[in-house]
Amino acid sequence: MSNPANPRLLVVDDEPDLRTLYELTLLREGYDMASAGSVEEAWALLQERGPGGFQLVITDMRLPDGTGLDLLRRMDEAGRREKTMVITAYGSPENAVEALKAGAYDYLTKPVDLRQFRAVVASALGRTPAQPAVAPPREPAPRVPTAQRTSLERIVGESLSMHQVRSLVEKVARSMAPVLVQGESGTGKELVARAIHDCSPRAAGPFVAVNCGAIPESLLEAEFFGYRKGAFTGATEDREGFFQASQGGTLFLDEIGDLPLAMQSKLLRVIQERAVRPIGAVAEAPVNVRIVSATHRDLGAEVQAARFRQDLYYRLNVIRITVPPLRERVSDLPALCGDIIERIARDAGVSPAPALESDALQHLLRYSFPGNVRELENLLHRALALSGGPTIGRGDLGLPEEAMLEQGPDSRPAPLQTSAAASAEALPELPSDLAAYLDAAEREILERALERHRYNRTAAGASLGLSLRQMRYRMARLGVGVADDNA
Repeated sequence: MSNPANPRLLVVDDEPDLRTLYELTLLREGYDMASAGSVEEAWALLQERGPGGFQLVITDMRLPDGTGLDLLRRMDEAGRREKTMVITAYGSPENAVEALKAGAYDYLTKPVDLRQFRAVVASALGRTPAQPAVAPPREPAPRVPTAQRTSLERIVGESLSMHQVRSLVEKVARSMAPVLVQGESGTGKELVARAIHDCSPRAAGPFVAVNCGAIPESLLEAEFFGYRKGAFTGATEDREGFFQASQGGTLFLDEIGDLPLAMQSKLLRVIQERAVRPIGAVAEAPVNVRIVSATHRDLGAEVQAARFRQDLYYRLNVIRITVPPLRERVSDLPALCGDIIERIARDAGVSPAPALESDALQHLLRYSFPGNVRELENLLHRALALSGGPTIGRGDLGLPEEAMLEQGPDSRPAPLQTSAAASAEALPELPSDLAAYLDAAEREILERALERHRYNRTAAGASLGLSLRQMRYRMARLGVGVADDNA
């Protein structure tokens, strides 16, 4: 008889011996088990148990009547909320990427290491392998909702690009899928990474941020993986590395493109094996860490130039979030300025926070901000210190006139409109058929995304914040064709 206090798991595999091995392994951990040998058999069990009948579904990729992805997609279409884990054949990272994009919490490759298997299952259920399943329910770790709201709210802006960033953050936070945050220096890549952590089930765990370009090459291995006492001259005690310090949480690798090739190879092994071996140790230790990386470089070009490992690139670039530069979202500038000034004033004990005069804002709208949001924050910090009054004026900004965009009136961002008449003048002529107009605009966006991603519908959809199912629906509705059938 099953214990209602125990998590109930469904294992889907067409090989009876493997299915039995997985079941016995998890039964020893105290889980209640059910099993199936095909997509249809698994779906029948899911329907029989109803929504929430299982806490985790573990499925093989290849099944007699389909694939594990087929089961994941069917669950997604039915609105099922069970977490999923996919087991893929060894050497098939493409399947692993597809599984994560389809919503899987994590994946394992065959042959499955049972210790790793138990650890990943425990992680998906928010437990540790040593924790008895029959233990009395505990109060969940505090999620600090205020901090979570702050992390998302600090991604300020109502432009379409920033709405897409926030939407992607909330979507990807639910899984273990590696995320690559791309953007120029100063755009707020670490803020995006922290928001992913704060919105995820790992929020109670540590968030460790590492600037890969700031560590001397000779110290990289010791800093990342730790070392044992006596491993080298000066190693007077055991020391943990970044991976051990972020156990159960998120490791943010900033400027990942600056890692030398030798270290890239070692990092790839850790990501694949989910285990690290400190310098001087004889055995590897398992780690339960989610990787979020960031770079201002074009890693695709770095791969072509043989400066970045292709296999590591595919491991890190499962889901990409692109943070736009400030010059491409000047409409967000008023909100950003208000948010930054309020935060700086609060930290400095200044109340009420000074207001930004309209001529100062217009002056900022004409600046290109090569340092992006970081430069804006530094500039407003200095302006608040120099203003000494209830407002911040144009003169307090200290921007030289030669730094303004003076290539002509068409090159400047449009000034903020202050009246309904002025706003109406700035709008294009209204379309006579709004539905057709919007369809044409959506069709053009889809075609551009497909072309950019070489007609890979999964990648093109992910870049627009769409699932593969949503992408297919829109393509069919708008009659958008593809050059091949690479999904």
